[in-house]
Amino acid sequence: MSQRPEDLSTAVGMVTGGISGIGAAITASLRERGATVVAVDRYAKAEAVPGEATRELAGNVRDYEAMAAISTRIRAEFGHLDFVVANAAITDWGLMSTGDPDRWHDVIDTNVLGVAHTIRAALPILIAQGHGHVVITASISGRTTYVGEPIYIATKWALVGLGGALRKEVANSGVRVSLIEPGIVDTPLVRNTVEGAAELASRQSLNPEDIARAVMFVLEQPAHVNIDELMISPLAQPD
Repeated sequence: MSQRPEDLSTAVGMVTGGISGIGAAITASLRERGATVVAVDRYAKAEAVPGEATRELAGNVRDYEAMAAISTRIRAEFGHLDFVVANAAITDWGLMSTGDPDRWHDVIDTNVLGVAHTIRAALPILIAQGHGHVVITASISGRTTYVGEPIYIATKWALVGLGGALRKEVANSGVRVSLIEPGIVDTPLVRNTVEGAAELASRQSLNPEDIARAVMFVLEQPAHVNIDELMISPLAQPD
């Protein structure tokens, strides 16, 4: 049994929500290690440059067919698909008593179904290869509750359950499944809301690079090691 860390220099994968915030930091860290990474994002530029490998693709995780096409394209272009980081997410600040149900649909469709679509699109490829790694960006919000983001909290609890169920499903396939569960992170997603900016101003936060280091730790484990869950919080963040 090999004890050597996984060599990411020959690995190929995709990161959803990969051009900003946590996703951009993960993408950059993987590329620094030599990995081939396709950043998938609804705001990505879709234009291909002749003679150059695909580095980013426009894609909405709410659209399963689009995600399936992206997974197939990556395998066709590079010959394999070794990891998927299902990271794309949005949030919603508000209360159950006053919240916008239309926005709730967007949050659930992105944070839960978007992750499910991403995994479903890539999983047959990983299983057929006999190896691969699915990394899901969940949250401490999937382990606790507080006032202000009830639907976002619900989606992150859902991801903890999804990740656990998936890990059991693929246990004998050579595919690993890991959950990354950060506390508050200083990202555009948080900073570009009044509530998020106020929370960032009131306490120490994590940086996207902190989460990227955690993802590298998970992905670089020897092939027989699975990091099931990794929870990361700022030193002074309360429960």
